[in-house]
This record gives sequence, structure tokens and C-alpha cells, in this order.
Amino acid sequence: MIHEKIAVTAPDSGETGYLYTYFLESSEEMRPDERRPVILMCPGGGYAMTSDREAEPVAVRFLAMGYHAAVLRYSVAPARYPTALFQTAQSVLWLKEHAAEYHIDPDRIILQGCSAGGHLAANYGVAWNRPFLAEALGAVSEQLKPAGLLLCYPVITSGEKAHRESFENLLGDRYEQLKDELSLEYQVTEQTPPAFLWHTATDDTVPAENSLYFFEALLAKGVFAELHIYPVGGHGLSLANEETCRSNGVGVQKECQSWIDLAQTWLERIVNS
Repeated sequence: MIHEKIAVTAPDSGETGYLYTYFLESSEEMRPDERRPVILMCPGGGYAMTSDREAEPVAVRFLAMGYHAAVLRYSVAPARYPTALFQTAQSVLWLKEHAAEYHIDPDRIILQGCSAGGHLAANYGVAWNRPFLAEALGAVSEQLKPAGLLLCYPVITSGEKAHRESFENLLGDRYEQLKDELSLEYQVTEQTPPAFLWHTATDDTVPAENSLYFFEALLAKGVFAELHIYPVGGHGLSLANEETCRSNGVGVQKECQSWIDLAQTWLERIVNS
């Protein structure tokens, strides 16, 4: 495995985040010329931190499926929007520019995110082709295009069902000015990539309506989308097993552990389309 730490700096603020690579090494014994898709991961944490529980343990599962993975430790409060979005774009650009070196399929980069990291991934999914991103990075929009979104209990809406703390951390004193723009169910277009979402109906931190609103918006624009709502389970489950439970043992929810297998089936469809 190729494990590196790559600095990604936002051109707006000069804030630096870090991209941690989990790349499978090429072998002469096993399809030496194969280019693998990459799962670019954005852990959650309310835009106040990035969760370890939603980072390496999940990356290892994607590796076991045969994908490269990369975890973006993006800047959080007091850093403000669009710093983390620029760092995400910078990460996508870096992965595509280094595709040959690391045997990456540059057309198969999937953004994955949990909770507030799901908001970041989804925000990138609706904004990747907006001119301000490409202009700031000295790129063209097509270079920034993602192949899909894999969203785990994502923060989406700034409306009645919002996780307000995430938006306050993201926007600071521009909360009232930008909260509607960052309510992502209103930003979906036909150019938003295919998406897989899962949530729990009993999530009392980020209500399941967040995923429902985004899913409905995707369908309205004709974007291929898949949504799973589990009837039990709290927020921030990650893999929902003993590997990713909290230090007090909370977070094991056997009913929800199937999401990663469902996601694998969806990923196979996306990368083979």
C-alpha cells in the first residue's frame, strides 16, 4: 500500500488540509496495467473536526473491494466556506494529475462523505463545474468532474431539518447571507453525478429528511440515485460495527451494517458504466 500525506491548500484563504492516500500497489503478478477507481473520503465532524471513526477504518473496507482510497482532512472552523470546498477540488485535481503514477482511473473518482463530510462531498457534487472553482485552481471544469457521490447520513438542508451547528461552523458571520445557497437540495442540476445515500429514520442529530430532500432533487433532475433508510440507529454510525464504535461502545447497529455491501454493488455499477 502507498500511504502518503499530501498538502492541499485553498487558494482563497491559504488554509492547508491534508490528503492521506491508501493506494493499492501495482503488481506484475496481478493486472499490472490496471487503473483503479478512487474513493475520495470526507469524514464528518460538524465542520468542527474530522472523525477518525469515519476515516481509515472505512478506507480499509474500500481497499478490500479493490479500490484506491484517499482521506481528506479538510480545514474546519474557524476556517470558513469555501475553504474546504477548494481543498476538495484541489484533491480531485491532484488525483487526476497523478493518475498515471499511482494507477488511478481519472474518470472514476467518487466522493464519499459522512454527516458534515457528506455535505462537503455533496456540495462538491453540485458545484464542481462552477467557474469560480476552476478559475481559482487554474484548471478547466472538466478536470474537476467527479464520477459519483456516496453519502452517509449527510447534512444537506439549512431549513427546518438542518443541523444548524454544521452551517454555523461552515459560514460563521455569513450564516444568514449564505445558508440558503448552501442548502444543497436547491442546488442539484442535471450535471450532478450519480449518488448513493443512506440514513437512519431515528437519527436525532441530522434528520433523515436531509437525505430524502437530496434524493428527491436528484430524481427531479433525472440523476441516477439510490437511497436506503434504516428504521433504527443513531447518528454517526460509520461502519456500524465494533471496529468503528465509540470508546463507550455506542455505535454498533447490526441492522445498518449492510450499507457498505449495498454501496459496493452501487459502486460496481458506477465504475462499469
